[in-house]
Amino acid sequence: MVLDLFAGPGGWTVPMHRWGIRDVGLEWDEWACRTRAAAGQLTIRTDVALYPVWPFAGRTGGLIASPPCQAWSMAGKRLGLVDQPLVHQAVADLAQGRDTRERLLGACRDKRSLLAAEPMRYLHALNAAGEPEWVAMEEVPHVLPLWRQYAEVLRGWGYSAWTGILNAADYGVPQTRRRAILLASRVRTATPPPPTHAATAEPESLFGPGRDRWVSMAEALGWGATDRPVPTVCAGGGPGGGPEPFPSGSRKTLTDARDSGAWTARRISAPAPANRTRGQRAVRQTVRDSDTPGARPSACVAAAHGRAWSLRSNNQANATVRSIDEPAGTLFFGHRANECVWVAEPLPESPGEEGGAVESIRITAAEAGLLQTFPADYPWQGNKGQQFSQIGNAVPPRLAAHLLAPHLGKTFTRDDFTLAA
Repeated sequence: MVLDLFAGPGGWTVPMHRWGIRDVGLEWDEWACRTRAAAGQLTIRTDVALYPVWPFAGRTGGLIASPPCQAWSMAGKRLGLVDQPLVHQAVADLAQGRDTRERLLGACRDKRSLLAAEPMRYLHALNAAGEPEWVAMEEVPHVLPLWRQYAEVLRGWGYSAWTGILNAADYGVPQTRRRAILLASRVRTATPPPPTHAATAEPESLFGPGRDRWVSMAEALGWGATDRPVPTVCAGGGPGGGPEPFPSGSRKTLTDARDSGAWTARRISAPAPANRTRGQRAVRQTVRDSDTPGARPSACVAAAHGRAWSLRSNNQANATVRSIDEPAGTLFFGHRANECVWVAEPLPESPGEEGGAVESIRITAAEAGLLQTFPADYPWQGNKGQQFSQIGNAVPPRLAAHLLAPHLGKTFTRDDFTLAA
């Protein structure tokens, strides 16, 4: 079997299921477990730190681990960096069969930090049976030194191991999500998968097959060049809302408004530069949730005329803002149900728009899932906040496919797994 620790909603599992390979996921979060169940994925709801290893001994071909990243992520307090020496000590002890987790946990500033050492407990126990054949692990970039420690231990056990930072956009994910990766194998040389995409397209040559341009958000979401933007909005006018192009309370998009004749599409151009911040000029910004009663679709439709759409990663001053013609920044969702918003601002050439309002619509879970390369019909479970939490913490299935393919004897090309279905 393939054992998936901290399995989440199934980012690693999606490509394996498409290849007809079954895995067993260990996951604690109730709603991630419900999502996996709805997707037909075998899951044991448990605390990975407490579950015994012996049920898997003698039957584990591959081990996957994506420990929770909140303690290490730039989006949090990053107390994992303070706890890092303790985590390194836990890994060293577990690699020798010494369980000092309880003592070390008491000294940790963030109790989640030590979860990054849990895979070593499984690896040490399975190694006695000559397992697993291969290992794949993923975390935020700050965990790379820990992955290097794992790699040294695995090499001592006869594995070939590689560690490094990979950008998901280089593998067809419409998101510049950088992650620390560990790959190890007993039967083949561990190497990173060759990238299939680049910031600028590279033609095929004698030196390689070439690389496509990074996948943009517009491509991933199926927003064509002549009918974008189409962020999802919810009708339901309310006082002062103006005429409604769709029935009140129905979920629609600007594409539906175009098809019904309520909105004429206009080509949007001049993509915004990457990583620009919003502090360059004072703007009046109105943020509406697509599920909030009283949302004003007429204003959303009007914003499409002469405006360029971008995705703002959060509500901080240094938020990453990317044009829809680019990949998104790293998607993450904190204590608020949704921190990412679609932002429409006047184009420079639009008459009478200088200094106008910036219109914002919160991204939907379906859109966020597509930007993580989950299938369009993926059965996310839970309320909005629970769904966003799952999506933000998941491994993009398309990146997972590239990482897993060599270990599973599969071929994977840039044309596999369409993004918008």
